[in-house]
Amino acid sequence: MRKIIYFLLLLGFGLQSQIMKAQPLSAYYDFQNQFFAWDNGMIRKIDYLIPLEYKIGRYALPYLDNARNFKIYCNGATTKINSGNTNAFYPSDYLVTFQNNTVLQVWENGEITKLSNLCDKFVSGDSLVMYFDRVQSEYRMYYNKEIFTLETFLSGINTSSLIRTDSAQKRFDNMDIANGQIPTFQLSDNIAAYVNFSDQFKIFYHGKLIEQESYPIKSFGVGRNTVAYVDINNEFKVFYKGNATSLDAYVPYQYQTGDNLVAFIGSDNYFKIFYNDSVHNIGYMQPDFVVVDNIVYYTDQSGYFHVFYKGKDYTLESYTPTEIRAQYNSIAYVSNSRMIKLFTEGALYDVITADVSSWRLDYDVLQYKFGANMNKVFYKGKTY
Repeated sequence: MRKIIYFLLLLGFGLQSQIMKAQPLSAYYDFQNQFFAWDNGMIRKIDYLIPLEYKIGRYALPYLDNARNFKIYCNGATTKINSGNTNAFYPSDYLVTFQNNTVLQVWENGEITKLSNLCDKFVSGDSLVMYFDRVQSEYRMYYNKEIFTLETFLSGINTSSLIRTDSAQKRFDNMDIANGQIPTFQLSDNIAAYVNFSDQFKIFYHGKLIEQESYPIKSFGVGRNTVAYVDINNEFKVFYKGNATSLDAYVPYQYQTGDNLVAFIGSDNYFKIFYNDSVHNIGYMQPDFVVVDNIVYYTDQSGYFHVFYKGKDYTLESYTPTEIRAQYNSIAYVSNSRMIKLFTEGALYDVITADVSSWRLDYDVLQYKFGANMNKVFYKGKTY
């Protein structure tokens, strides 16, 4: 009997792990207006008509079908969530947050949780949803199928930018909270940080609310497992996986925060990247740089185009390419020879030289189209 129970527990754990493992997804419709999902190399027809709207998550593909039914495709199956009530939806790595009029709900691993009956401010990440419940007048956080109460008031002058989804890509250079130039709440994949009404700086991480600073901070940015900020003494610090350390005794000229990394130009004019508890000194320069998820890309003083990815610096081109798009572990761009190239997980691929009518990047999946009806998908060196 014990062996049977043990086997069932292992089976349940294995199924849960399989369900929660995110798969590469993309989607398109063909010349017959049929809607298809590209799911980790498999092409599946999921609807006979073009949806009114669809969005690509890392684990699920939510969409409004032609009759405004809200549906979610995941793991080879499509589930109808409701009929004609959904007015907004946002997928992330593992969640789909959606709104039916003022009712806010979240889908996770096939289960739906109602978060609030009256909500108009919310933002979601990989495993988090932060929202303002107007019934109780509270800022709350959804995490791991639990709801946590954060605050009743947050600081901030510009309430219209209170909640931002692009904080990991925002450049901070001489901007501060006090003047309302940056939001007082920022959320990334699995971490959130904010300044409350008492000017305390708090971090929500792995279900715990941490009072990081008791005095007003100047600025901050968030990324997966990471919060970078300038404290009241103008010291530049990073909170990484539960521990805080100093990156610079003075305010950096610029900084951006990504997944497990912080790219910044320090007070000594060196371009540096904090990654995985180490600081990589890139060089004495002040380049234009962009941080998106696991990717940092920049052009050096000699005009060479670089990508920093998971502790390594790669030189991709001797010029700055055009039409650059980055997401998750990848960066795609058009070269001078009109070649669409894809750098993904440390490898560079020449994808296609022919003129295409459109192309896009869905996490690490590159999709492109010839004319009006020929769709192709490129993933990890293979074309589908």
